Amino acid sequence: KAGHIPGAVFWNATDLLLSDQHTNFDPVAIEELLARSGITNDTTAIAYGDHPATGGWIFWLLKVFGHRDVRVLNGGRQKWIAEGHPLTTEPPIITPTVYHAQAPDPSLRASREYVQESLGQTERVLVDVRTPQEYSGEWFYNKPPEGTERGGHIPGAVHIDCELALNKDGTFKPIEALQSLYNGKGITADKEAIAYCAVGARSGYTWFILKYLLGYPKVRNYDGSWNEWSKLSDLPVEK
Repeated sequence: KAGHIPGAVFWNATDLLLSDQHTNFDPVAIEELLARSGITNDTTAIAYGDHPATGGWIFWLLKVFGHRDVRVLNGGRQKWIAEGHPLTTEPPIITPTVYHAQAPDPSLRASREYVQESLGQTERVLVDVRTPQEYSGEWFYNKPPEGTERGGHIPGAVHIDCELALNKDGTFKPIEALQSLYNGKGITADKEAIAYCAVGARSGYTWFILKYLLGYPKVRNYDGSWNEWSKLSDLPVEK
């Protein structure tokens, strides 16, 4: 079904990712994006997309830059449609603003170096939220150049497909079910959780679940994810 929620501003991946599929952490670029979207520092931003992961990823990114009031539309666009709410194909009327982004918060991200330091540390747990086929190295989300393919996962990473956190309608599962899902894999609140996927989007919404739905105090998103790790031949890989 064509259309968007009335008043919604459109962002696509090129607004948020660099050409190498890494997240754009340039504060000036973020300021320009939010300003031309009509968003001020005091705006309530509600993120959604066709897949629930989109909202959680945008939530994480805006929090990295210090936006105060960010929310996720539970179930995204598909749930909105299923409940009979209206869509429109009319573009919104936007009044540009001035936005002041904070410097990126390093405590919400995990760099490649930080992930390397975390290998073998019992107080940190790596969470691979990709599909089973990606985790095992059978399939690539982003097919690398021929001859550089390295499938698999970061050594020691616990696998929990991000889709397991969702109900069939795309909404988040109840808190008790989420606690059981993550605790059952050793991802507990007393450890620092570092989530990753292919480009940091699916792991961004896993970050949202762990940090905001379950209240874990220490959660990071490795936004470089497999797109970065797999291309560096000196880094270890497991299958």
